[in-house]
Amino acid sequence: MSTLCQKETRTPATCLGSGSAQGLHTSNGDDVERECSRKPDQKPLKRYRVGDPTAMFSPNSPHLSSRGSIIKWFWDSAEEGYRTYHMDEYDEDKNPNGIINLGTSENKLCFDLLTRRLSQSDMLRVEPSLLQYPDWRGRPFLREEVARFLSFYCKSPAPLKPENVVVLNGCASLFSALATVLCEAGEAFLIPAPYYGSITQHVCLYGGVRLVCVYLDSEVTGLETRPFQLTVEKLEMALQGANSEGVKVKGLILINPHNPLGDVYSLGELQEYLDFAKRHELHVIVDEIYLLSVFEKSVEFHSVLSLERLPDSQRTHVMWAASKDFGMSGIRFGTLYTENRDVATAVASLCRYHSLSGLVQYQMAQLFRDRDWINQVYLPENHARLKAAHTYVSEELRALGIPFLSRGAGFFIWANLGKYLPEATFEQEMLLWRRFLDNKVLLSFGKAFECKEPGWFRLVFSDRMHRLRLGMQRVRQVLEGESQVAADAPSCQTQEPRGPRSHCED
Repeated sequence: MSTLCQKETRTPATCLGSGSAQGLHTSNGDDVERECSRKPDQKPLKRYRVGDPTAMFSPNSPHLSSRGSIIKWFWDSAEEGYRTYHMDEYDEDKNPNGIINLGTSENKLCFDLLTRRLSQSDMLRVEPSLLQYPDWRGRPFLREEVARFLSFYCKSPAPLKPENVVVLNGCASLFSALATVLCEAGEAFLIPAPYYGSITQHVCLYGGVRLVCVYLDSEVTGLETRPFQLTVEKLEMALQGANSEGVKVKGLILINPHNPLGDVYSLGELQEYLDFAKRHELHVIVDEIYLLSVFEKSVEFHSVLSLERLPDSQRTHVMWAASKDFGMSGIRFGTLYTENRDVATAVASLCRYHSLSGLVQYQMAQLFRDRDWINQVYLPENHARLKAAHTYVSEELRALGIPFLSRGAGFFIWANLGKYLPEATFEQEMLLWRRFLDNKVLLSFGKAFECKEPGWFRLVFSDRMHRLRLGMQRVRQVLEGESQVAADAPSCQTQEPRGPRSHCED
């Protein structure tokens, strides 16, 4: 989902040498940045963008309100690949020539473990109370289990309180509800970009809330230590820019571990971001939906809820869902933890439109209660399978000489396919995406995540190995075809076939 620019601000940057490659893997250890140097007349880097996703929208249905037309427009413009996939979904027996989905972030690795656990007799309970209207915040027994679950896995210094828990049907609903109760229509959240693009519609469709993109760079500059690093300086610049345009910023959205980068913020970074928000009296929405999907033992995840003291506990709101860590995207379970009772109550009021059935709430409470199964069976096996799948796709990308980020968290790899674009444009990026789709493999292109550099794609690896191999085979076929086209093309002195080299151009 792309947002539309109202005004852009630019500041100079420089290209570094080999130090700029930290975290970017290629076949030979080099990186795309070290080949480039800025020319004196080159345009400086775009640092932020105030989004208005409906700015170019015009109603096209006489049967819908303006709101309804915008909602339909979001569906028409943002779901093409996903709809195409569902009309031609790969099945090993029924549709072997169907589309392999390496674009949707779902964990398909542990259905065997989940099926066995969810089929056990303790999960199958029906009683009158579960068939009646619930407390809209979630059943008390479920909120108690969620508080215990998050206390343990988020390593909170003190037990979390059930009265601060609100349960609803997924993080999409949570984003929508929080945007509606925290912001007036037309106000905005800061969000580091690239980011999970569906958040744009989550905050816009009901609340009319906008996003201010805080652009991150593939190139390492200044005091940064890794590509696409978020700094307080970038947050300050984006906030000042939005304010200068008359856009009121009410909060900051953080995704940790990050989608699509796989980044895991350090404890110091989290503290800096929260301190920045407190200085400016901003709410912070922290999406920790991948908190149990850190599969590299060398990577340490720190939940915001693990901090001894939150800089502003009344403006810090943490969300988590079972869809990613437990591979249950179809169950639609999400939870909010906030110490702000007004926010919790307002969100709970909206839960009457976003609640879970009593039977599902009972099953989720039973699952969270079974700590032995989670710790001794599910998590070790899930992490092992994630790591094996990640290793396979990483090796395939290295064999093709494709730079990518390797972070050890989440279900995806952020890869730079820019060398396969004849020109470094988003139009060429979209054409490459369509060639993948034509070859029956669905990926996610960088523009959908508001990446400012054409050529980046997200590849989801959390699938069973036979589908992963076939998907990567189809990816390779497209990319080798692109390389052959480039090799056969006549030489051109004005435009060498290449992709983006960070934001530095020859």
